[in-house]
Amino acid sequence: MLPQPETLTAQQTPILEMRGITKHFPGVIALQDVSFDCVPGEVHALVGENGAGKSTLMKILSGAYRPDAGELVVRQRPVVFDHPQAAQQHGISIIYQEFNLLPYRSVAHNIFLGREPMRGQMVDERRMVQDTAALLEELSVKINPTALVSNLRVAQQQEVEIAKALSLNADILIMDEPTAALSLHEVDSLLELVLRLKRRGVTIVYISHRLDEIFRIADRVTVLKDGRVVTTAPIAEVTRDDLVHLMVGREFDTYFPPRARPEDIKGPILELRGVSSGSSLKNVSLTLRRGEIVGLAGLEGSGRTFLARVLFGVERLDSGTILLDGQPVRFRNPQQAIAAGVGFISDDRKAEGLVLPLSVRWNMALPSLNRRQKMGYIQRSAERSMVQMLSESLDLRAAGADQEVQYLSGGNQQKVVLAKWLATQACLLIFDEPTRGIDVGAKAGIHQLMRRLASQGVGILMISSELPEVLGMSDRILVMRQGSVVAEFPGETATEDMIMKAATGLTTNGANGAEGAEV
Repeated sequence: MLPQPETLTAQQTPILEMRGITKHFPGVIALQDVSFDCVPGEVHALVGENGAGKSTLMKILSGAYRPDAGELVVRQRPVVFDHPQAAQQHGISIIYQEFNLLPYRSVAHNIFLGREPMRGQMVDERRMVQDTAALLEELSVKINPTALVSNLRVAQQQEVEIAKALSLNADILIMDEPTAALSLHEVDSLLELVLRLKRRGVTIVYISHRLDEIFRIADRVTVLKDGRVVTTAPIAEVTRDDLVHLMVGREFDTYFPPRARPEDIKGPILELRGVSSGSSLKNVSLTLRRGEIVGLAGLEGSGRTFLARVLFGVERLDSGTILLDGQPVRFRNPQQAIAAGVGFISDDRKAEGLVLPLSVRWNMALPSLNRRQKMGYIQRSAERSMVQMLSESLDLRAAGADQEVQYLSGGNQQKVVLAKWLATQACLLIFDEPTRGIDVGAKAGIHQLMRRLASQGVGILMISSELPEVLGMSDRILVMRQGSVVAEFPGETATEDMIMKAATGLTTNGANGAEGAEV
């Protein structure tokens, strides 16, 4: 359990103030008269739906954008940032969700890139490594300064980004979705690091869609909606329900839709019997039925995503049997899986789920082009109709079907990924981290869609690192550990404690009473 952040003194003088910030883009008012401030040693959470203006506000603070109106005040002095280096010179650093590191350079070289200590006309490698080691030790981070960044875990790369920011003498640190790609125990480690930084007097602006994190570490929270500040309040004076309502402008009666009724779940759509692949999967057996959502839980590296990639033909199947709708299958590539009615929503939508420079229309259409071909030609009218229907059903918010997906918010990008698989009319959908990095309103929409698909007879295998999502969405829960299924729980009676004990090996027996039992 993390310690609670200390209460702020009401009379503290702000170290940072943003007064009346306004920013326009062509046809869009991104920010309208936004005021925001932080005091020394504060963790100030910034929340809001995708497109609310959070990133724009932080890009202005970090010098990437210039405001059209308003004023920045740092340490009681008005400032103007023409570029990010100007912000860094005032002690402000930003850590983006997508890291800005050179993978094939060492930790030390990344931290001191462009500022390497010199000995004559040569880089003083020894001093750079020593300085890096001292900085990491000060942060209680155990990373070898000479290690290549490409060999580090995602959580360690996040720590390198933090060390890099602090090496610039930053005392105002902006963290944008810092835990989006981390496992549960890595999240705890990062939040402990945030609190250590706070105790050192570092001011942190913390952007996250994960509300539980905000309540664990934040002192205050500011809610943005449609480019305006809705409220700023001490975290102790708001509840999760308050924040959800303020962000989306409506109430959620429940965070998750009702589970399937027993009579709605039909025969098996997917069966695995003794599936193994290298050292990553060991004798995995499971059953997924039509109309059912099965949650796949486990720690990072437990084999969850590797299993999904085997099912989709990305990774090799060494032994065992996979049955799809009762028929043995052995996919050697994703094309064969798609043709058989399998869809895969990857956990990395930008690298594996979308072609970012292409339009919404092309991204939606690509996996199902054969459905709209006649004599080798694409039927454009059918394609336009399909795109329009899916856009409306998913409430996709885009400038039009020809807008490049790279300019959509994270939630709308995820909707495009979903749309392209819906267009294939897949009978089995594998969701790997379906709501990673998207806001609470978009999450609710995706959860409703998943349950609607299941009610139409689609089988859904859902992988998620967010235990509330696993518990709220799953009809059954399977837990993986070290490449094997070690437990099964009914979704309605499972608890976080039961899942974590199975995932960490504290218990090995699930509902069937035997480790690795067929479920």
